[in-house]
Amino acid sequence: MRPAAPLLSGPRALLLATLLAVPPWGGDAWAQPVRAATPAPAAQPASQSAALAQANTIVAVVNGDVISRADVTARSRLLAMNVGMQVAPDQLVRLAPQVTRLLVDEKLRNQEVRRRRIPVTDEDVSGAVADIEKRNGLAAGALAAQLRRGGIQPRVLFDQLRSQIGWARLIRITLGDSAEPSDADVQEFLRTAQARTGEPEYLASEIFIPVENPSQEAEVRRFVEEISRQLRSGTPFQVAATQFSQAQTALQGGDLGWVHKDQLDPEVAVLVERMPPGAVSNPVRVAGGFQILALRSRRETGRDLATLLNIRQVFLPFSSPLSRETPPTDQQRSQVERATRLSESARSCEAMDQAQRAASPERNADPGPIRLETVNPPQLRSLLAGLSPGRASQPLLSNDGIMVFMVCGREQRNLAETSPDQAKQLMLRDRIESQSRQLQRDLRRRANIENRDPA
Repeated sequence: MRPAAPLLSGPRALLLATLLAVPPWGGDAWAQPVRAATPAPAAQPASQSAALAQANTIVAVVNGDVISRADVTARSRLLAMNVGMQVAPDQLVRLAPQVTRLLVDEKLRNQEVRRRRIPVTDEDVSGAVADIEKRNGLAAGALAAQLRRGGIQPRVLFDQLRSQIGWARLIRITLGDSAEPSDADVQEFLRTAQARTGEPEYLASEIFIPVENPSQEAEVRRFVEEISRQLRSGTPFQVAATQFSQAQTALQGGDLGWVHKDQLDPEVAVLVERMPPGAVSNPVRVAGGFQILALRSRRETGRDLATLLNIRQVFLPFSSPLSRETPPTDQQRSQVERATRLSESARSCEAMDQAQRAASPERNADPGPIRLETVNPPQLRSLLAGLSPGRASQPLLSNDGIMVFMVCGREQRNLAETSPDQAKQLMLRDRIESQSRQLQRDLRRRANIENRDPA
């Protein structure tokens, strides 16, 4: 079972703490400061013609379908932007070989999806984009705008999402009825989990990059080592996993959920026992490729008692920062008065939702389930622990706004207790991943791939 989301860590420094939720996809990770390439002046048509010819250079042909230099450059720019690399010519050159192989694999997947006539609609892609925007706290359409500001056409990301969605559907169809674990399988899984009670288990995320040809191993290793360095420098793991990983978990930002060491590759299991929470591993050679593992937390199997809160948070922003050196502005006084009235009058979560929509429609008053024990700082934890459901807190002041909280409900739950449905989902995920890797190998083995310009 996935844990409740951590409460309200983000960019606003409140007097008690930082109180705004950071979306699990890394907030403004899509908005790295990347400059778009400056177009050549109109007075140099020869240069433009040369650049166009270079962009149209064919770098690979996959069963008759072409991958151009422009395709490789566009995807390289997207990948570089999302892992925090500088979008410079030398970086694009370094990325090109691995990106070409990723596009070859993607082309093979798309061809198989089309051959099986598996539909992926524009609405499917739009839904995936909306989910990314929601996870990042972005308004509708903001993701495309950020990509354009980075000199990247949104279709580059949209094409990747379309491929991921189609492939996931293909794997489910390929598995057929065998994908669904039987009741006996589920009960055996639960008995095994029960026998492990008290043993360590790990909340982990992965990036998996395959090695399809032994001659490419050194080059792939250099590529995953560069990803690992970028992750250590602060690049959000979920963003990098979505862009780079060839595992089925890529669609969930690499999330493996809670796993026992026996569920990991032996080479990774040795590392995870020694890794502290928050650490990112070096690339590890495993069967079929390289894996990078992020350890998010650890606990004892079957033992994780928690108090889960359903809360609402209303933030009323100031139009200018609050300062000790200058008197409050009329707008700041008005917001404080508004928060005070809300604190005194709000008696339901619906009232808090309405107040947030009126104050700032792009913000969501509901941050999702909150685990009380993980709330920081302790003062805020104490405040939420002492709030009666349906009663608003006193306003909490920061330099850029004021916030009011309400607890809508609380429950005690053992988060480490595995239900039959959760067991079924874990088993299904493992079967899907195994089938995905096998089918990708089969497609490559049967394919006619011509690499014309791998550099």
